[in-house]
Amino acid sequence: MSLNGIASIENNGLIRLTNYTGMEQGHAFYFRPIQLKNSSGNAMSFSTSFAFAIVNRPAEPGGDGLAFTISASKELLGSAAGSFLGLFNANNSGRHSNYIIAVEFDTFKNNEFNNEQNGNHVGIDINSILSNVSVPVQQFQVGSDTNKVDLNLTSGLVIQAWIDYNSPLNQLDVRIAMDSTKPRSSILSYKVNLSQFLQESMYVGFSAATGGFTSSHYILGWSFNRNGDARTINLGQLPKIPTNTKKNHTGLIVGVSVSCVLAVILVTALAFYIIWRIKTADVIEAWEHDIGPHRFPYQELNQATRGFRDKELIGSGGFGRVYKGVLPNSDTQIAVKRISHDSKQGLQEFVSEVAIIGRLRHRNLVQLLGWCRREADLLLVYDFMPNGSLDRYLFDEPKATLSWEQRFKVIKGVASGLLYLHEQWEQTVVHRDIKAGNVLLDSEFNPKLSDFGLAKLYEHGSKPRTTRVVGTLGYLAPELTRTGKATTSSDVFAFGALLLEVACGRRPINSDASSEEFMLVDWVWQKWRVGAILGVMDPKLGGKFDVSEAVLVLKLGLMCSNDAQEARPTMRQLVRYLEGELALQEEVAEPYRKKVRGATATDSFENFLKSFPTTSSYSQKESTWTSVCNSGSGDAETGKAAYKIKKNL
Repeated sequence: MSLNGIASIENNGLIRLTNYTGMEQGHAFYFRPIQLKNSSGNAMSFSTSFAFAIVNRPAEPGGDGLAFTISASKELLGSAAGSFLGLFNANNSGRHSNYIIAVEFDTFKNNEFNNEQNGNHVGIDINSILSNVSVPVQQFQVGSDTNKVDLNLTSGLVIQAWIDYNSPLNQLDVRIAMDSTKPRSSILSYKVNLSQFLQESMYVGFSAATGGFTSSHYILGWSFNRNGDARTINLGQLPKIPTNTKKNHTGLIVGVSVSCVLAVILVTALAFYIIWRIKTADVIEAWEHDIGPHRFPYQELNQATRGFRDKELIGSGGFGRVYKGVLPNSDTQIAVKRISHDSKQGLQEFVSEVAIIGRLRHRNLVQLLGWCRREADLLLVYDFMPNGSLDRYLFDEPKATLSWEQRFKVIKGVASGLLYLHEQWEQTVVHRDIKAGNVLLDSEFNPKLSDFGLAKLYEHGSKPRTTRVVGTLGYLAPELTRTGKATTSSDVFAFGALLLEVACGRRPINSDASSEEFMLVDWVWQKWRVGAILGVMDPKLGGKFDVSEAVLVLKLGLMCSNDAQEARPTMRQLVRYLEGELALQEEVAEPYRKKVRGATATDSFENFLKSFPTTSSYSQKESTWTSVCNSGSGDAETGKAAYKIKKNL
C-alpha cells in the first residue's frame, strides 16, 4: 500500500487513515495503477469489499468520513480536509479533469452541501464532493430484502461494505452490513457509464479526513477484483480495533517525578537537537501554504534516496540531478529531481507553476507526486519510470532499441498528451521543451511526457505573453527568436523534430555528420525531394517497419517543421492523422517555404493546405506509391522501389 497524509499502518496491520488531529487527511492506495478500461475504451466491471470502522472519542461527535476512491493519482494533490474528505478542494470540485470516483461514508452533515441527507449517509461522488446520489446509512434485516434498520457509521463497530460495478448494465451498487454475509439487495444503486470518467489505468484505495470534529478511520481488510466478485471478508479473522478507555494517571505521576531527576541533563541535549533541527528544517514561507501538490519532508526524501548518494543517480543536466528512490514504509519507487535556484523570485514563480502542473491528469504525462524545498534546493518527486528516457534507445549506439511498433506507440502517446495540454485541460499549457530526453517510458514502454520546468500557462483564447527564449537548440521554432512568445504552434514545431528523430534515430542537429546531414530536417527534406525518403529510416530497425506509417510520420515531421506557423497542423489534427481519421495529402511543403501571400500567424492550417494545387495527372503519377503505402503491408525495399517508379513517371 502507498500511504500519504497522516495515514499509517498500526502494529497489528490495521490501516489508520486519520487520528484525532483536526483538519487532516489520510490516503491509502494500492501502490500500482489497475487497468479499468478494455481495449475498446469501455469501463470494465469490478467488485470490491472492505471492512472499516470509525471510532470517535468518548462522548464527542466525529467527523468527517471516509471514501472508497478510484483516482488517476494516488496522491490526490491539492485536496482539502474536512467536508472535502481529502478528495477535492473548493476550486476543483466538479471538474471533469479530476478523474475521481468515490463512494463516501460521510459522518458529518455540511450545511453548504444541500444534497446531503444527514450526518450519517452514503453517497456516490463523481468528480465532485456533491454526491450524484446519496441515502441515509441502513442495512437490511437478516433474511429480508425490504426491511431496513438504521446503522450508525460512528458506532466504533466493524462494518463491511461491498461496491460492485456492472459494466454491461452500467450500474454501480453499494451494499453494507455488520457481518460477513453479503446482502442480496443494495442500499444504493446508480445508473452510470463510468467509461467517460475513467482513464485506462487508475489507482484504487481509500481517503478519509477530519474537520472541526475528529474520528479515527480504520480499514481492517480489503479485497478487489475485476470482472468477478471480490472475496467477502471474514470479520472474525480481522485484528481488533483499539478502544478508547480512561487511563490510570498514577503511573504518569510517578513517571513525572522520576523524570525531574533527568530534566537538567535532557535540557542540554534537547537544546543541541533543536539547533540541529532548525538548521536542517524545510523552509516554509507564507505564500507556500496555498499550493496544491503534496509536500514531502526533506528527511523522507533523503532516506528514500539513501542520502542522495551517487549510486542512486539516474540522470543529470543543466536543471540538476535526478535520483531513484523508494519511499519509506512502502514499495513505491520514485524519481527525485533536485534543482538549485539562485533567485527567490524565480523559485516562487516556479513553485506557483508546479502547483498547477501537479493537477494535470493524463496517461501520457508523468505524474508529479509532490515536492520539497530546503534552503536553495527544490526537490520534485515523480513516478519512477523504469525504462528511462526515449533518447537512450535512439542515439549513440544504444544497448537496446525500440521496434517500429513501439516507436509508433510512443509518437501517438506523446501526441495525445500534448493535445491534452493544448486543448483539453482548463488552461492552455505550452510545454516549451519537447524532446526525446523529456519523454520517459514506463515498464510497458508507454510514453510519459515529463519536465514541465519551462512550461507556460494561459487562458484558452488569450494571447501568450512575451517571455525569454528557452528550450533546446534544434527544437526551437524560428518565430520564438523574433517574438519571444511561446505558443502551441511552437510546441508543434518541437514535436516535428521529435517525429523525425524517432523515425530516423538521429538528433535534430548532428555536429559529427556531413554538411548534408548536419540538420536532420534538411536531410529528410532532400531525401523526400529525390524520392528516397525511406532511406532516412533508422538502420537499427533493420528495414522492419510499416511503410505507410513511416511515410506518415516523416511527412508530419516535415509539416510540423515548417518555418511558417500557419503551415503547421494543430495537435488535434496531428492526433487525427496518426489515428487514421484524416487522410493526408501527397504534397508536402518545403520546410523553409515562404509564407503564403497575405497569410498571417492566425491563418488556419486548412487554408494553408488549400494553397497547394492538385491535378489529376499528379494523382495518376502517385497511384503506384499510394497503393503501396495504403496497404500497410509493404516492407522498406518495396517502398523504395515504388518511390523510384513514382520519380520516373
